[in-house]
Amino acid sequence: MNSNDLRQKFLRFFEGKGHKVLPSASLVPSETDPSVLFTTAGMQQFKRYYSEPAEAPSPRIATTQKCIRTGDIDEVGDNTHLTFFEMLGNFTFGYPEKQDSYFKEETIQLAWEFLTQELGVDKSRIHATYFRGEKGVSEDTESLKILQSIDGLGKVESQGFDDNFWSLGTENSPGGPTVEFYIDGIEIWNLVFNEYILRNNAYEPAKFKGVDTGMGLERLICVLNQVESIYQTDLFDLPHQRLHILLKKEDPLAERIILDHIKAALFIIGDGVLPSNKDRGYVLRRLIRRAVVKGLQLGIEQNFLSDIALTIIRSYDKVYFESKKIHEFRDDGVEAIKEELDEKSKNILVQIEQEETKFRQTLIAGLGRLNSLREIDGKTAFDLYQSFGLPIEVTLEEAKRQNIPISEGAIEQFGSLLKGHQELSRTAAAGMFKGGLADTGEETKKLHTAAHLMLAALRQVLGNEVLQKGSNITAERLRFDFSYPEKMTDEQIRKVEDLVNEQIKLDLPVSVAEMSVDEAKQRGAMGVFESKYGEKVKVYSIGKNISLTPDGRSEPPFSREICGGPHASATSELGHFKIVKEESSSAGIRRIKAVLE
Repeated sequence: MNSNDLRQKFLRFFEGKGHKVLPSASLVPSETDPSVLFTTAGMQQFKRYYSEPAEAPSPRIATTQKCIRTGDIDEVGDNTHLTFFEMLGNFTFGYPEKQDSYFKEETIQLAWEFLTQELGVDKSRIHATYFRGEKGVSEDTESLKILQSIDGLGKVESQGFDDNFWSLGTENSPGGPTVEFYIDGIEIWNLVFNEYILRNNAYEPAKFKGVDTGMGLERLICVLNQVESIYQTDLFDLPHQRLHILLKKEDPLAERIILDHIKAALFIIGDGVLPSNKDRGYVLRRLIRRAVVKGLQLGIEQNFLSDIALTIIRSYDKVYFESKKIHEFRDDGVEAIKEELDEKSKNILVQIEQEETKFRQTLIAGLGRLNSLREIDGKTAFDLYQSFGLPIEVTLEEAKRQNIPISEGAIEQFGSLLKGHQELSRTAAAGMFKGGLADTGEETKKLHTAAHLMLAALRQVLGNEVLQKGSNITAERLRFDFSYPEKMTDEQIRKVEDLVNEQIKLDLPVSVAEMSVDEAKQRGAMGVFESKYGEKVKVYSIGKNISLTPDGRSEPPFSREICGGPHASATSELGHFKIVKEESSSAGIRRIKAVLE
């Protein structure tokens, strides 16, 4: 079975069982969830539905979710670990009050039916585990009885808290026992039953119960096809073939690391992250640079990452990328087929090529400097990073390869020096400003003002249920998250653009006044009211506010928001507003990227 067949089989099965199929959320989580850098699981975009099930677009949901996990990066290259992977999952919320929601029995029965009937897995290859009770939480006897009632499931084992209980471990967070299905002794499907809330270090019964399941697509393909490694599945065939053409010597571990890291980098860039020296951009840069070093170990001295990335794009064509085939005829009348990539794919390849070129300029000098050292400590590792761009992982790996001693505490010392360097950089750049602004430059102020206009336009076009859920604004573009349950149509996008550009042409003034939060609310100001405001807030209004309604009251301005600034002084300064992308950020949250031309 190949990946496309399995992905579609899973979604069709659960759609047939009454689940609403939703697209994968971005790898960049909604800005209402700052707990992680990347989306790490299918349930992440649905977390709030477990406590607020009324907000869910359906009581039953199924997805194939793109995920990034870097916690096991040292394990990447073995038979089972990846940085980027897809997680198949089905979810339900609000049990038992919410109609059509379900809990343990239906969840376990659905999983068993999918594995044995849809996929045709021999029942003798499957065993299951359940939670035996620990840390003040009772044994999950309900799941045990359901598992024991399944015809053909021979082996059921109990396991403790670390293996069969899921929890975020934070106050007021959901948690619950799990049932795990194994095929040939390999964990395949984790069924989480969120029925507790953590309060005062104790798990109390939750008002609403919910289900979160997760099954790795790549691992499942591997098991179904009975191959030894996830790198032997169809998702790695084309990239592996291309890599073998380029390399001059073979090293299976280095080859797998290259394929994994470039795939992860490709998808991270595809969701709007660019290489940098902090946060997500830093993770991305480390992945690309480590892949370059591994390529050098295989004798590849020229740029090659974009070649590998292109084959990965083709492996996911019509799933996450859209290329089209162009049929042409040569002079001799023979048909030739060319493949034209979409703009998203082209941009990814450009970014990878640029980062590789930049790193190669200093890589050889950096490795030469490293190989001349007698010992590596944290300061030396930081100097190699700062001067030559060598990530700490590369330095440590190369030191081990060259038998260069690594001093005790080198990693901790490097981390401390890097943190101090990043703090200084943030201070020098005036930090991350309120409202998600990267700086207070003129272009950023203009885009910040445009974001106010856009929110007002979105509420006019889509309805007053639209609320801001986060923003990130630089001198080049604005990124804006807002609540809305479905993809905007082309007509809706055009209407929003037209409304914003109309206000820009009107040369409306931007004014500011200080007032209490209550007064701001009375005046209709938009704001993130779950945030903690001070006694006084700044309210920015865009509009002349001079026309009168029939009863003599002044008509409100086009936009009025609680905001810390800064802004342009008038809309005529902004230029032409254009939305370049509209996509899902997480369940019920859409994301717009826009520019001023």
